[in-house]
Amino acid sequence: MLVDHGRHDSSTPSPDSTRLDIADPLRSIRTLFSIPAPVYLCGNSLGPQPLSVRTALQTHLDKWASLGVAGHFTTPDPWADIEVAAAAAVAPIVGAKPGEVAIMNSLTVNLHLMLTAFYRPHGDRKCIIIEDGAFSTDEYALQTHITARGLDPASVIVRLQPRTGERLLRDQDILSTISDLSAASRLALVLLPGVQYYTGQLFPLAEACRVAREAGVPIGFDLAHAVGNIPLSLHKWGANFAVWCSYKYLNAGPGAVGGVFIHEKHAAEDLPRHAGWWGHDRTSRFLMPRDFIPQRGAPGFQLSNPPVFAIVPVIEAARVFERAGGMEAVRRKSVKLTAFLERLIEKKLGGAVEIVSPRDEHRRGAQLSLAVERVRRWEGGDMHAFNARLEKRGVVCDVREPDVLRVAPAPLYNSFADVELFVDVLAHALGELPPCK
Repeated sequence: MLVDHGRHDSSTPSPDSTRLDIADPLRSIRTLFSIPAPVYLCGNSLGPQPLSVRTALQTHLDKWASLGVAGHFTTPDPWADIEVAAAAAVAPIVGAKPGEVAIMNSLTVNLHLMLTAFYRPHGDRKCIIIEDGAFSTDEYALQTHITARGLDPASVIVRLQPRTGERLLRDQDILSTISDLSAASRLALVLLPGVQYYTGQLFPLAEACRVAREAGVPIGFDLAHAVGNIPLSLHKWGANFAVWCSYKYLNAGPGAVGGVFIHEKHAAEDLPRHAGWWGHDRTSRFLMPRDFIPQRGAPGFQLSNPPVFAIVPVIEAARVFERAGGMEAVRRKSVKLTAFLERLIEKKLGGAVEIVSPRDEHRRGAQLSLAVERVRRWEGGDMHAFNARLEKRGVVCDVREPDVLRVAPAPLYNSFADVELFVDVLAHALGELPPCK
């Protein structure tokens, strides 16, 4: 349970943070959220609730109560079309045309569907590139999908690794691996994150698309930590596909419906797929024909009718980004927030923590990953117990083993004063630790 002990006496907002907050053009957007803690820096795990979600859900609950099945076709917001409205709302956030987006399923389900469509091993071209230390669901999906194809994951998956002594991947190493494996006629697919979940590193997405396209290899992205975090131009870049969840920076709620992007260049292709009735041509869907006729583009990969009460929060969350002026405006503040956080860490914490994330603010998203070795060396080495010290002072971030705090100041609802208070609380908590043995 979070306890709000307010600010420490030494943590009154400084003139710097006050000046930045006054000048912030997005400062009023914060009022559109119900924020569950005085300093909530955990939007990389679960974003807070947009206030409009409760009202919108109640509207649809009332509609269900009064209309029943007729709600599927009764305006406004007929349920039979609600996923179309969701795709239109999210498309600008990912830099896509509405017909290239489908709001459906979860990220992992969508990744399996995209692997079916775009992983086409033949001859020696079997390899899939991912980053070492990818989020576990990507590993599980790839390994089981490869096994189901009768192949050996150990010989198929090529993991990008940092150079010896480094924590981060170099852009040139990512791009050269794509080129080299393709030139050796071994590469079948590239799957990269938009932003790496552990380090916060922003990957060279546009350049990777260019190199993959020149190599004639399909490329897809896991955008779980990128959607609502960084500007994306999936259509312009020419990515073949992308998948994402909606509960992190998009703020659509726990377990919110995910999304998929398929470039319009594939719209007329008869891609391999697992089909369901909601992906069938809209004009004859309710005629229940025996043979499947897919909708063009991403909507043709839909399986079942949309879960209305899970999609409504996605629409409401996307509207907040529109009110904020779009992703470019969000990103401008994000860069300033992480730069301010970095400066305060260097000023107030010195060598007590190591910033794992890229030091160039343009090569990271909204997250700074902080390695706190002193906690690991402290008797017990329990990062979760240390994080509990922060929570007792009203600060919420999260822990990744063995010694990393992930801190994500989100520009829609975090202030520069939030960032300053976090650093003060962190310094205070570190000062409470007993001496290292």
